[in-house]
Amino acid sequence: MENTKITSHPGILESILEASPIVQGTLLILIAMSVITWAIIFFKKNEFKKIKKSNSDFDQLFDSGLSMNELYEEVDNYKHSTLANVYDSAYSHIKSSSKNGGVETVSLERVLRKASEREIEKLESKLTFLATTGSTGPFIGLFGTVWGIMGSFQKIGETGMANLAVVAPGISEALVATAVGLAAAIPATIAYNHYVTQLRLQENTLNHFSGDILNLINSFKGENN
Repeated sequence: MENTKITSHPGILESILEASPIVQGTLLILIAMSVITWAIIFFKKNEFKKIKKSNSDFDQLFDSGLSMNELYEEVDNYKHSTLANVYDSAYSHIKSSSKNGGVETVSLERVLRKASEREIEKLESKLTFLATTGSTGPFIGLFGTVWGIMGSFQKIGETGMANLAVVAPGISEALVATAVGLAAAIPATIAYNHYVTQLRLQENTLNHFSGDILNLINSFKGENN
């Protein structure tokens, strides 16, 4: 009875370890991008969660009927609130303008707009990396794929054999590069779109809050007149 000889073929990990430095470097770049992407995702999730809670609390305080001075004294208790930061800028401008003859609506609108834009810019930080990973990840993976396939064709030229045993390892490592590129890009794209939506919601919230401050100041002016 003849013994059947089982040929052991290298797995994916072994193929990657035996891959060319170019393919290995490509995979390392994609893995690093993926790790940073997930770190940003969790960081932003926590950041927006804190902002939402703090904004809700400060908005309730704003509607509670406290005076502007009393509200200002509470601002430091809402460090994560974008509304509190905008109110801080508005109050400082109102106090300085009051000493110089009165508050002009146009100048207050400009201060509120700049303060809101500053808060949005803070929230936009790190999102550029998500957009970059989402757009370039597949192409970086494709580069590794093309390079791996080129290596397979080179082996065919060197050995003069076009059988599966010759080309399979190179194609395997090449496809792994594509898979890793997609694995890095897909979460980054989804997260980027999600947080851009959150930014638009924050922008609307700040615009509405700025309008509330302007209405409050105009009501004071009406009472004084």
